[in-house]
Parts: sequence; structure tokens; C-alpha cells
Amino acid sequence: MSASQLASGLNTQSFALNWMPTTGEFGFNETFGDYDYHQKVATRLGAHYTHSREDKQSQPGTNTIENSQVRLSDGSIVFTPDLFGPGITVDMVNYDMTSVDAGVKYKGLALEAEYYWRWLSNFTGTNTGGIADIDDHGFQVQSSAMVVPKALQAYLSGSAIRGRYGNASEVRAGLNWYFVKERGLRVNEEWLHLNKCPVGYTAVPYPVGGNGNVFHTNIEMNF
Repeated sequence: MSASQLASGLNTQSFALNWMPTTGEFGFNETFGDYDYHQKVATRLGAHYTHSREDKQSQPGTNTIENSQVRLSDGSIVFTPDLFGPGITVDMVNYDMTSVDAGVKYKGLALEAEYYWRWLSNFTGTNTGGIADIDDHGFQVQSSAMVVPKALQAYLSGSAIRGRYGNASEVRAGLNWYFVKERGLRVNEEWLHLNKCPVGYTAVPYPVGGNGNVFHTNIEMNF
């Protein structure tokens, strides 16, 4: 989108509340995993809420790296003509998301989990009067261990989505090798098992609707 396409209203609001009761922190940038190798138990509790009024113009291309289209739980983009029936086209929709999360880290071990609820409502466009509000919910859980401090991390995670238009899930396991013992540079080896994947674009190793196993290797740099 160019700047001239941006709406003039304040259409998106996002709020977060985080509490870290035991150590007052949760590692560098509060990321997954205990690369920091906490010597005291670190804990984190969080709650988040986002509201946005979305329209077709604000959606990126289906294969762009910043892909974040509003989709149904079967992967369909909500603004697709005739998706909800012949002659029905959604031009705008309210997007609301609420999530809660918790995590614990200690001596290279970490466990984090999140549960969220999403609502799509107030559909406007051609013949949209009969579209009922849509609510979906889902979760993710990730466990990890620094097998070799500052050098090798193993992890196992799972997630699932439950919605009116379908259910989806995934399991993944992998290794992160910090070959220069710096968190910003690593080699990642990962296996995923997909079940009706509801998202996908060129920057991730899975397609919309994907089923089955994926193996991939990548080098990642963060700075």
C-alpha cells in the first residue's frame, strides 16, 4: 500500500498487559526458549487485545512476505467474492482478537503456552446482511531445552485452531545451532506435520491447506 491509500481514521487499537512476578524479566526481548540460562525461575503472564476495522484494500498480496490477510479457519480470505454464497462480497469487517499466555524458564528449560479467541463481525458489502458473526479459537504450546548452553537448543511445539469453517493443527520439532555462540546467528533444522494448514505464503515453508510432513533447513540472522 502507498501512503495515499491509508485510511484517515484510527481503525486499529492494540493493548497488552504483561506480568513477570518472579524475576521481573523473561530474558532478552521475552523470546521463546531460555537461551539466557536463568539461574532463578523466570515466569511471565500476559493478556492481549486487538481491534481493527479491515477492508480489502488493506490486505497485502497473497504471496508477499508481510502477508497477514484476514482468513477463515479453512484458509479462505474473507474478502473473496462469492465466498459466503453467490453474489456476496465482503468489503469491510471488524477483527477482534483476545489472547492469554504464560511461560516459565529455568536453567535452559522453557515452557510457553498461549490461548486465543478471534471474532469477525459487522460485515459490510454486497448482500452481506445474512452473514453471522464468526468466532474461532486456538492455542499453541512450545517446550525447549538448551542441550548445550549458548550453542544447541532442541524444541517441540504444537498448535491447533478450531472454527466454524474447519479445524487445523500442527506439530513441529527442531534444533537451533548457535554456531558462533551468539543468539543472533543460528542454523535451524525443523520438521513439521501439518493438518489442513490455514495460512501460507512465500516466506514460510508451508502452503494454505497443506497436509503432511515438511522438512527444512535455514540460516537465520537477527540484528
